[in-house]
Amino acid sequence: MTSAEFHLHRGDALAAYGEWPSPHTIISDGAYGVRGFHGDTVGPEELADWYRPHVAAWSSMAIPSTTLWFWNTEVGWANVHPLLQQSGWDYVQTITWDKGISHIAGNVNGKTIRRFPVVSEVCVLYQRRFVVDTPTGQMSVQKWLRHEWQRAGIPLNKANEACGVKNAATRKYLTQDWLWYWPPGEMVERLAEYANTNGRQTDWPYFSLDGLAPVAGKDWDQLRYRWNHQHGVTNVWQRPPLHDGERLKGTLRRAAPRVYKPTKASSAHLNQKPLEFMERIVKAVTEPGDVVWEPFGGLASGSVAAVALGRQAYVAEIDAAFADLAEERLTLAAAQADPAAEDRATDD
Repeated sequence: MTSAEFHLHRGDALAAYGEWPSPHTIISDGAYGVRGFHGDTVGPEELADWYRPHVAAWSSMAIPSTTLWFWNTEVGWANVHPLLQQSGWDYVQTITWDKGISHIAGNVNGKTIRRFPVVSEVCVLYQRRFVVDTPTGQMSVQKWLRHEWQRAGIPLNKANEACGVKNAATRKYLTQDWLWYWPPGEMVERLAEYANTNGRQTDWPYFSLDGLAPVAGKDWDQLRYRWNHQHGVTNVWQRPPLHDGERLKGTLRRAAPRVYKPTKASSAHLNQKPLEFMERIVKAVTEPGDVVWEPFGGLASGSVAAVALGRQAYVAEIDAAFADLAEERLTLAAAQADPAAEDRATDD
């Protein structure tokens, strides 16, 4: 598959996960518990059960560096968060989409709603929890690094000598407090070489993930999720809901290659996400050629962004009308990213 291709599954994502390659990131924009579509729950309390089989599939197919972007309301996310934690997904941060006062239609009767009007939703970033399997059981990375050094019987301060630093190795890499810092692969290689040269003899090499050889620096770096920092961007994103030309209305029609020409009918989707936001989250945690999953495609905005940025998009949509719109958007995005890609797109 080339970087400008996409794979659209028409049906439930649960039937597609096993055929998709492991994701570098997952963009989840599914049930909100607001009866927003056929199959949505009637309240947020039921969302954990709705997502449970999907989270199980995500967990089984993820690689150590997989990330998850979970879109929802504040209370919807709160109900699913415990499930994600229990399933091995660690919270990183919450992005708040501030839609502004224009999001409120007409006047709000404060005495009736008895709360401040809601103009936001959230997109929460998770990382796949990485644990190390050892002869004595599983350990977190932080615990394992110190454990391996101590298992070698070498004083902690010698880690600085091994890494060629003044005190960063013991203060950051081997500490057990909140100042702990994930060491780069080069430093793990240095710790491993020093420990295996100067430590006690052992049948299980020090700093080995498989019991055969110490972990290589390049392999170690692949265990942590990617992060491409975007200066000037915080965790509060301000933009009104889509009411411009990007908002799809009725049936999407193609007047000419690379041109969107929506009808003047009502909005095709009640909660269409801005491509600007989807591009932002795809850029943050992936590189060109990486695999992006969007299991609840809708209009496939996340996958459109992924294709435009040269990633491999795998998207599912159970609603036939939305799948038609998604396919046309994806085809246009692929053609724009690579004119020859339109003939290579797959659709099952």
